[in-house]
Amino acid sequence: MEYFVIVISAIFVSNIVLAQFLGVCPFLGVSNKISTSVGMTGAVIFVMTLATIVTYLINDLILVPFDITYLKTISYILVIAALVQMVEIILKQVSPSLYQALGVFLPLITTNCAVLGVALLVIQKDFNLMESTVYAIANGIGFGLALVIFAGLREHLDMMNVPKGMKGMPVALITAAILAMAFMGFTGMV
Repeated sequence: MEYFVIVISAIFVSNIVLAQFLGVCPFLGVSNKISTSVGMTGAVIFVMTLATIVTYLINDLILVPFDITYLKTISYILVIAALVQMVEIILKQVSPSLYQALGVFLPLITTNCAVLGVALLVIQKDFNLMESTVYAIANGIGFGLALVIFAGLREHLDMMNVPKGMKGMPVALITAAILAMAFMGFTGMV
């Protein structure tokens, strides 16, 4: 039951993008097409999960025992940067079209505050390794859900007759705000 609460809370109630406002840059930047959003979702879930596991172990096995927890942020950033490089190399070999579609946003996962935020939140919430992994996967899914829904809405808005002054980012920001309010409806769920 505890894992169920973690999953539902991370995906819907405290969505990393729409409730905690982490990862807004890729949320706005990669949400032009659903296909690109799905690819970005996969990359973020992979990096977020792996980064959370590795940073949890670094914190538990190195930083806390040697009383150097003040190095937490810098060590986490280095781990995330290395993982993103690995994902970039793999995507370039496995799916060149997805690699091209993600373009500059793939390296931006390195600076995606959602990935770093989840790694820091699992320590703050005092989760064990299994809870941390479930939390990271659920946050990645929540990020992807918000991203794909938003991409679908933006694709639909591109076909609509939107006033000239509202085209592009203004209507996208209004849509994101309405989507965030819609997710607020899940607040009393857990």
